[in-house]
Amino acid sequence: MDNITEIAFQIILYAGNGRSSAMEAIQDAKEGIFEEADRKIVEAGEELTKAHDFQTKLLQEEANGGGANVNVILIHSQDHLMNAMTIRDLAVEFIEIYRRK
Repeated sequence: MDNITEIAFQIILYAGNGRSSAMEAIQDAKEGIFEEADRKIVEAGEELTKAHDFQTKLLQEEANGGGANVNVILIHSQDHLMNAMTIRDLAVEFIEIYRRK
Protein backbone atom coordinates (compact mmCIF):
# COMPACT_ATOMS: atom_id res chain seq x y z
CA MET A 1 0.00 0.00 0.00
CA ASP A 2 1.44 3.37 -0.93
CA ASN A 3 1.71 6.38 1.38
CA ILE A 4 -1.20 8.21 -0.26
CA THR A 5 -3.55 5.29 0.33
CA GLU A 6 -2.40 4.98 3.95
CA ILE A 7 -3.10 8.67 4.52
CA ALA A 8 -6.49 8.31 2.81
CA PHE A 9 -7.42 5.51 5.21
CA GLN A 10 -6.39 7.67 8.18
CA ILE A 11 -8.63 10.46 6.89
CA ILE A 12 -11.52 8.00 6.52
CA LEU A 13 -10.93 6.61 10.01
CA TYR A 14 -10.84 9.94 11.83
CA ALA A 15 -13.62 11.49 9.74
CA GLY A 16 -15.81 8.47 10.48
CA ASN A 17 -15.08 8.77 14.18
CA GLY A 18 -15.97 12.47 14.07
CA ARG A 19 -19.17 11.83 12.17
CA SER A 20 -20.22 9.14 14.63
CA SER A 21 -19.58 11.40 17.61
CA ALA A 22 -21.57 14.21 16.01
CA MET A 23 -24.52 11.91 15.33
CA GLU A 24 -24.38 10.61 18.91
CA ALA A 25 -24.35 14.21 20.13
CA ILE A 26 -27.58 14.89 18.25
CA GLN A 27 -29.21 11.84 19.84
CA ASP A 28 -28.06 12.93 23.31
CA ALA A 29 -29.46 16.41 22.75
CA LYS A 30 -32.72 14.90 21.52
CA GLU A 31 -32.92 13.05 24.85
CA GLY A 32 -32.06 16.21 26.80
CA ILE A 33 -28.60 15.02 27.87
CA PHE A 34 -26.82 18.24 26.93
CA GLU A 35 -23.60 17.77 28.90
CA GLU A 36 -22.99 14.53 27.01
CA ALA A 37 -24.00 16.14 23.71
CA ASP A 38 -21.52 18.95 24.31
CA ARG A 39 -18.78 16.45 25.19
CA LYS A 40 -19.42 14.46 22.03
CA ILE A 41 -19.34 17.59 19.87
CA VAL A 42 -15.92 18.41 21.29
CA GLU A 43 -14.85 14.83 20.63
CA ALA A 44 -16.15 15.10 17.05
CA GLY A 45 -14.11 18.24 16.54
CA GLU A 46 -10.97 16.57 17.86
CA GLU A 47 -11.38 13.60 15.53
CA LEU A 48 -12.07 15.85 12.55
CA THR A 49 -8.98 17.88 13.38
CA LYS A 50 -6.90 14.69 13.18
CA ALA A 51 -8.42 13.90 9.78
CA HIS A 52 -7.84 17.47 8.63
CA ASP A 53 -4.20 17.27 9.74
CA PHE A 54 -3.67 14.30 7.40
CA GLN A 55 -5.38 16.22 4.62
CA THR A 56 -3.12 19.20 5.28
CA LYS A 57 -0.08 16.92 5.01
CA LEU A 58 -1.20 15.93 1.52
CA LEU A 59 -1.80 19.54 0.55
CA GLN A 60 1.65 20.56 1.77
CA GLU A 61 3.28 17.76 -0.21
CA GLU A 62 1.40 18.91 -3.30
CA ALA A 63 2.41 22.53 -2.75
CA ASN A 64 6.05 21.46 -2.41
CA GLY A 65 5.97 19.76 -5.81
CA GLY A 66 5.47 16.23 -4.53
CA GLY A 67 2.13 15.72 -6.21
CA ALA A 68 0.11 12.75 -5.06
CA ASN A 69 -1.17 10.01 -7.28
CA VAL A 70 -4.89 10.49 -7.00
CA ASN A 71 -6.83 7.26 -6.56
CA VAL A 72 -10.43 6.43 -5.75
CA ILE A 73 -9.66 5.83 -2.08
CA LEU A 74 -8.17 9.31 -1.77
CA ILE A 75 -11.18 10.85 -3.47
CA HIS A 76 -13.46 8.88 -1.16
CA SER A 77 -11.53 10.08 1.89
CA GLN A 78 -11.96 13.71 0.87
CA ASP A 79 -15.67 13.21 0.31
CA HIS A 80 -15.96 11.43 3.65
CA LEU A 81 -14.14 14.23 5.48
CA MET A 82 -16.19 17.04 3.98
CA ASN A 83 -19.45 15.23 4.76
CA ALA A 84 -18.33 14.58 8.33
CA MET A 85 -17.42 18.24 8.79
CA THR A 86 -20.84 19.28 7.51
CA ILE A 87 -22.58 16.83 9.83
CA ARG A 88 -20.62 18.19 12.79
CA ASP A 89 -21.61 21.75 11.90
CA LEU A 90 -25.26 20.76 11.58
CA ALA A 91 -25.08 18.80 14.84
CA VAL A 92 -24.07 21.99 16.64
CA GLU A 93 -27.17 23.68 15.26
CA PHE A 94 -29.46 20.76 16.15
CA ILE A 95 -28.13 20.72 19.70
CA GLU A 96 -28.93 24.41 20.09
CA ILE A 97 -32.43 23.86 18.75
CA TYR A 98 -33.03 21.00 21.20
CA ARG A 99 -31.52 23.05 24.02
CA ARG A 100 -34.09 25.83 23.44
CA LYS A 101 -37.08 23.49 23.61
